[in-house]
Amino acid sequence: MNAPTQSTSIETVTLIKDDQTKDSGNNVISISEIFGPTIQGEGALIGTQTIFVRTAGCDYRCSWCDTGYAVLPEYENDWKSMDAEAIFNEIEKLSNKQPMWITLSGGNPAMQDLEPLIKLGQSKGYKFSMETQGSISKSWFALLDQLTFSPKPPSSDMRFKHRGLQRCLEACETHGKNENQAHTDISLKFVVSDQNDLIWAKEIADQYPQLPSYVQPCNGDADITVDNRAYSEQLETEPEPENQHYDQKQKMLWLIDAVQSLNWNDVRILPQLHVWLNVE
Repeated sequence: MNAPTQSTSIETVTLIKDDQTKDSGNNVISISEIFGPTIQGEGALIGTQTIFVRTAGCDYRCSWCDTGYAVLPEYENDWKSMDAEAIFNEIEKLSNKQPMWITLSGGNPAMQDLEPLIKLGQSKGYKFSMETQGSISKSWFALLDQLTFSPKPPSSDMRFKHRGLQRCLEACETHGKNENQAHTDISLKFVVSDQNDLIWAKEIADQYPQLPSYVQPCNGDADITVDNRAYSEQLETEPEPENQHYDQKQKMLWLIDAVQSLNWNDVRILPQLHVWLNVE
């Protein structure tokens, strides 16, 4: 889970701080798609009805990313530049002006200046959640009602930097104190594809015992170069492969056993609910 930074290579991902990023002028936000209402399929708000605002661009190139169309430069012509008011107009249309949860996703939404959108929506009664890998810190994180940090494991081919996550947590605390903001619910979410990923995830989570942790199996069949939107459209007219649900079930059963073998008792084990249900 964006001002495009496609010059960043897959081998090297630079840790970016607030004062190193320059948001687009006039609070323009790069958008890949806005859709819903649907359900949140992952993490702390799993099952919650929400509208997704998927920003475009990312500082990572995870090998199993399933939203390459919101990351890779070849999709730039599909992205739209919108200000906060235009985005919120779309949200109100989709929600029939009834306040609900808004999920800020990507790409990496932390690359954008989302403060105006969050403040505008909250003034109308909407709540905002966001997921980001914790590579970029922004002072407006403390405005969010819910924030999920999803550090990327070894199988992603990306290098996790502890200091990046720490800066993000510090930004929430500092801004909250300075602006007297309400508490932001913060959690960790780990996507794992094998035992090595799981051991790594537990080591990270153990360093932040104050944060609830969630773990889910990785969609190992995903490919960052493949536009998964086409597959979703295909499922609307064609039946899902018979082995698809079996594969997802086997991954969950493996994960349950693997977590228990590590005596990791305070983590919640979740499926990708939207994948099970074939919903966007």
